[in-house]
This record gives sequence, structure tokens and C-alpha cells, in this order.
Amino acid sequence: MSRQIKEIQKILTEKSDKRNIDFFQTMVPGKQKIYGVKTPVLNQLAKKYQEGAFDLAEELWSSGALEEKIIAIKIIEKVGKIDPMRVLVVFKRFSIQIDNWAVCDGLGMQFLRGIVNSHQKQIFDLARKLNRSKDPWRRRLSLVMVEWYTRKGETHKEIKMLVKNLENDKEYYVKKAMVWINRNFKKGK
Repeated sequence: MSRQIKEIQKILTEKSDKRNIDFFQTMVPGKQKIYGVKTPVLNQLAKKYQEGAFDLAEELWSSGALEEKIIAIKIIEKVGKIDPMRVLVVFKRFSIQIDNWAVCDGLGMQFLRGIVNSHQKQIFDLARKLNRSKDPWRRRLSLVMVEWYTRKGETHKEIKMLVKNLENDKEYYVKKAMVWINRNFKKGK
């Protein structure tokens, strides 16, 4: 365990709040450990610990707590442009370890943010693969990761195909992602 992760875990433990743990367990159901630390603290930690970003993000992700995964996502969001191909490799690895909507949405929207313009083709290729997964979180991820592109008219046809492939999906969180994407289209996003 690296010095950085020990420091981060110490801060998370110190900032832990039982009321937040109860709230997060209600809002983000799952089996993961929850410290009960609010987003502003997670943002500060992600900003402070960007050195060794990819290795640290992978170590945080492996630790398994909700907040550690969110910090990992936020670190890569900040430095992803440095190594776009590594972002995609790590993204694929992380995508098999999703067990709640908050991590799914952070991975799909924040983790890829630094490469959405430069690696659109690779992102859509990956979304098409995830779209056919047996895992409902990966199917949700296939939509969440292209949400940013609902702002670009030239991608609407491809996004609508991803949505159509899932139109009979019975999973609650997959259906929620479809509603979200379709609402963006109606808003003209």
C-alpha cells in the first residue's frame, strides 16, 4: 500500500460522518464500504493527489470503498489527456467492477472527460461492446459514457441505436439511463 493511499484513507476516516454513511447507503445501494465523506472533500483529495495518477487511481479503485473509487475517477478526469490510451485500458478494467449507479456514472461521464473530443471513435466502439453485455451496469455504462455526445447532432443516430438495443431491458438503472438520454434529445442537448 502506497504512502499516498494511506494518507487518503486516513483523511477519509477522519472526515467520516455516520449520518452521511446512512444517507449514502440509502442513495447508493450496494455492498461497498462507505466512509461517509462528502464530495467537496473528495474533490480536494483528487486535486491534491495527482502525482502518479494512474497507479494511484488503480490502487484506490482496488481498495473498494465508494469514496476511493470516486477519487480515482476524479484523478483520471483531471489527468486523462496525458495518456488517452491508458485511460481506455484502465476504463475497460474498471468497467467490470461496477456495482452501483454512482460509480457507473462517474466512470462514464467524468473518467472519460479528458478524451471525449480526441477519442470519440474508440469511446463509441467500446460503448457498442458494453451495450451487449450481460452485466446491467455495463449496459448502463454504454449509455452514460456517450451522454456527453447528445450535444453533438452528428452522433445522435449512433446514440439512438445504443438506446434502441436496450429498449426492452428490464433493469431499473438501465431504463433510467435510457430516459436520461432521451430527455437530453428532447431538450436539444
